[in-house]
Amino acid sequence: MTLSKRASWFLVAVGVWSWVIWPTFLRNIWKDDRSWHDGPTGFFLVHLVLTVVSLALGTAVGWLGIRGLRGGTRAAAGAAASGSDLVDSSR
Repeated sequence: MTLSKRASWFLVAVGVWSWVIWPTFLRNIWKDDRSWHDGPTGFFLVHLVLTVVSLALGTAVGWLGIRGLRGGTRAAAGAAASGSDLVDSSR
């Protein structure tokens, strides 16, 4: 499968956005009075899980975007070298 450059950049942007937003969100939750009562509360733990899952998904999506950009560059270079307009996405 080949991603367009536009789609690849969008995926990279979503990955970066996740890493900008979610750590800030967790910092704000950490400071909230509902987060601690003789240890972490359910409120904090639910938001911690939400943050961890969102960062994992953001990382995966960003990685796919980077792979799409790198693959598109290699495929375009290979097509130009061979003089073909077809791109082999099996590599």
